[in-house]
Amino acid sequence: MVETRRKLAELDPVWARIRGEAENAIEHEPLLGGVVHSSILHHASFESALAYRISLKLGSGEMPEMLLREICDAAYVDDGDISVAARADIVAVNDRDPACDRFIQPLLFFKGFQAIQAYRVANWLWRQDRRDMARFFQMRISEVFGVDIHPAAKIGKGIMIDHAHSIVIGETATVGDNVSMLHSVTLGGTGKEEEDRHPKIGDGVLIGAGAKVLGNIRVGNCSRVAAGSVVLQEVPPCKTVAGVPAKIVGEAGCDQPSVSMDQLLGIKGSE
Repeated sequence: MVETRRKLAELDPVWARIRGEAENAIEHEPLLGGVVHSSILHHASFESALAYRISLKLGSGEMPEMLLREICDAAYVDDGDISVAARADIVAVNDRDPACDRFIQPLLFFKGFQAIQAYRVANWLWRQDRRDMARFFQMRISEVFGVDIHPAAKIGKGIMIDHAHSIVIGETATVGDNVSMLHSVTLGGTGKEEEDRHPKIGDGVLIGAGAKVLGNIRVGNCSRVAAGSVVLQEVPPCKTVAGVPAKIVGEAGCDQPSVSMDQLLGIKGSE
């Protein structure tokens, strides 16, 4: 058993840590044994556990869990980048959210992490030209998690969506790697145009709670958008914007605002 765990840790350290935390969780809270076994310890891989968890959450009378699980399994087999992104996401949540001290928490309890993993399967369906099934996923993600991400949106890896309630990401939006956003963020359009109409969020960006970024504009790498801001114009890299409409109020304050999660204006790095 020890040798098996060692090999697993070498091959897949994220999954090895999740399994270890799951065993420890059962020791401390035996009443959760059934949940932990069915969601984690019953599975041979991180991908299998994700497929189970997503299908459990999104299954309904219209679409049974088993069919959704088959779709998730097919997505993970076909596109290894989805698995890589999921691992980066769970590490990001653990690193940036002070309320998270174990990898099992996002997998079992955090709707932001669960919603983004379900979106990744919906995006795979969209790219497979299975548009109606992708829209079904979008509908169920919105109903279950309160997160509405169009399956055509392009989202990188290492994403942390804290609390996640009322997140909206439009069809032609793109989100780079290592981005953090809080609840009630909107990446939306400004009218009825059907072409490229949604924001382009660079790498390492931090978007505060309630911020609205509207239109086909770019938010530069490693910038900060203050809570409650309405961004209607381009944001240069490494800047902080705030207000309605948002204006540049200073520097971003550090090299990686999405990692530091520092949202205080006028204290660090602001002018």
